[in-house]
Amino acid sequence: MNRVERPLGERAQAMIDALASITAEPGKLTRLYLTEEHREAARLVGEWMRRAGMTVRMDAAGTMHGVLPAGRAGPGSNRRLLVGSHIDTVVDAGRFDGTLGVIAGILAVEEMRGRGVSLPFELEVLAFGDEEGVRFPKTLIGSSAVSGALGDTMLDLADADGITIRDALLSFGGDPDSLADEAYLPGSTIGYLEVHIEQGPVLDQAARPLGVVSAIASQGRYRISIKGEAGHAGTVPMDIRHDALAAAAQVMLTIEEIALKHAKASCVATVGEIKAMPGAGNVIPGLVEFSLDLRAATDEARTTAFEAIRYRLRNIGAKRGVLVSVETMHEKPVATCAPRLKTAIAGAIERTTGKKPIALMSGAGHDGQAMISLTDIGMIFVRCRAGISHNPLEHVEPEDLGTAVEALVGTIESIATDYDPGE
Repeated sequence: MNRVERPLGERAQAMIDALASITAEPGKLTRLYLTEEHREAARLVGEWMRRAGMTVRMDAAGTMHGVLPAGRAGPGSNRRLLVGSHIDTVVDAGRFDGTLGVIAGILAVEEMRGRGVSLPFELEVLAFGDEEGVRFPKTLIGSSAVSGALGDTMLDLADADGITIRDALLSFGGDPDSLADEAYLPGSTIGYLEVHIEQGPVLDQAARPLGVVSAIASQGRYRISIKGEAGHAGTVPMDIRHDALAAAAQVMLTIEEIALKHAKASCVATVGEIKAMPGAGNVIPGLVEFSLDLRAATDEARTTAFEAIRYRLRNIGAKRGVLVSVETMHEKPVATCAPRLKTAIAGAIERTTGKKPIALMSGAGHDGQAMISLTDIGMIFVRCRAGISHNPLEHVEPEDLGTAVEALVGTIESIATDYDPGE
């Protein structure tokens, strides 16, 4: 790490640690969308943006916006290059997922101002919420509002405590009735860049600090409900039961079986949340609800796997005498990164590291899946130790943090050099 990158890595680590201290659970990092912890993190990020020389606002969805004006007037100087990620977390999270991308954007602005870099367009750093989709049965709310991809039916969705998105937004200081006004106009942006930890082992195993993302995998989130018949655990014979939880267990094994059959297309299926009701030890479960997260390298593979799952679910329901229903909560097709942004990123990484970068697909979801409906997207992946993520063991070396910020600066400078306001 050279003399420029060393202080960048140390500064990034200090900011990441500061955000990690904002949590709902002592000893664990949990910061869900539209909570008091999210508010405090957004306030801190806003302060960092101001110190970096940006004008700052919070939008109707709770996203923090920091804007650096164009350094020189001219055609297209009112268009914006967007850089961002998210500041919400999963439960018991790692500290780098999402926050690294926001901090890298802020530090890139600091560096360019300090070096006297003059951009022919505006640069905007975005700190989104709800990328993780943990609190509500919805995800990518912040980035979908900016990209104009947010539907009208999500405001009445509720969290586990019965609080709706509408009420949470109002309590947070957002404005549910103005969400549609946050959508950027097509053509007003130059592209969207995101720096993110890989959340996989490829870069770590290859001993490379950075990589270029080629695309973000196809993803779907579903809510499955199985309705059987509750009854006394001691008096209802096994052969006449309509046990919703036993049916759910068979369904989950079936989901695993189908995902394994589609493994060549990088298909993965996860049931991460389950609720059995009425929830008493001596009562046969009459209702079970659980989540399904389904991803694949292609839209066709994900769709094929999902249809196979749905077909098998109907058969299981018929044989067990239970009612199975599937609700689609979120579906995003493969998001392919733009060639021009991949080229700019690859060049910046090579200049920073001295090596041609690896190109790899992201199996994880990102705000770019929403932003691609507005503009071209590009992503820089950063090595994380052993590929561990969504886990307190998530770790990035300070050397790699500084290298990532320097590569982001180089990417922005490359885009500025090749900028054609007529495109």
